[in-house]
Amino acid sequence: MKPFAIWVLAGCLGAAVFASEQIPKQDLSVDQIVEKNIASRGGLDAWRKVQTMIWSGHVDSANAPAADLPFVLAMKRPNKTRFEVTVFNQKSVRVFDGKQGWKLGPNGMGSATPRPYSIDEVSSARDEQVIDGLLIDHEAKGVSVTLEGTDQVGGRDAYRLAAKLPSGVTRHVWIDAQTFLDVKVDRQVRTPLGQTVVVETSYSDFRSVEGLQIPLKIESGAAASEKKDMLTIDKVSLNPPLDDGIFTRPASPQMRRKSVSIDADADASPALSGAGRPAP
Repeated sequence: MKPFAIWVLAGCLGAAVFASEQIPKQDLSVDQIVEKNIASRGGLDAWRKVQTMIWSGHVDSANAPAADLPFVLAMKRPNKTRFEVTVFNQKSVRVFDGKQGWKLGPNGMGSATPRPYSIDEVSSARDEQVIDGLLIDHEAKGVSVTLEGTDQVGGRDAYRLAAKLPSGVTRHVWIDAQTFLDVKVDRQVRTPLGQTVVVETSYSDFRSVEGLQIPLKIESGAAASEKKDMLTIDKVSLNPPLDDGIFTRPASPQMRRKSVSIDADADASPALSGAGRPAP
């Protein structure tokens, strides 16, 4: 065989091998994909041991009055959350105790009164699976999962799974076909004008935190919009002590002295593995 033909053949073989590495295996069942996803994220037993978690970092949003707004997100099983973001030295708070939710944000007069979640906000909050997401222990959570197909996400092949929640809502979860990490999830939300829009959340910059793979960059926004919100996590704390009081109705500014705040540095995890990331 002529040298030129040999090089052409070698190039074709190399391209074929590369292509085979990029194409997801079609013989994987949905159970196998979920199993690989859980293993890639650190394993079932490790996630089950996490009862509380705190993220702290900053948010960038086109709708925010300033850039790099500091935030703290506290989560506690089974479904409690408290999100605080500081805007011009004042805190805006969203709290959900598993059944009810409240939001507290400073108005133009520098004061605020806690407002209850709307019906749609309560429904959406109840559907969230805090700490470990939709796929881990999905059967125990009443979430049924099916495989719909594959898509390109960020230039890579990803399995598209449909997760039907106990509420009847279906969300899609995209799993990278090579790393088996979650790369995107979608959900439907209702706007104040009553319109239904699809919101997509993308995950990237996964780092190891005590053996668990956690995305440190989370981008979210309407699928049809180019404007996205970027949440960057700088510190992660696993199993810090969290009093149930921080998940109750937030206090008004007049009663703020009696309220319980989150200690973002409590029992902070060791340095996030990866170059260029400072220790918490």
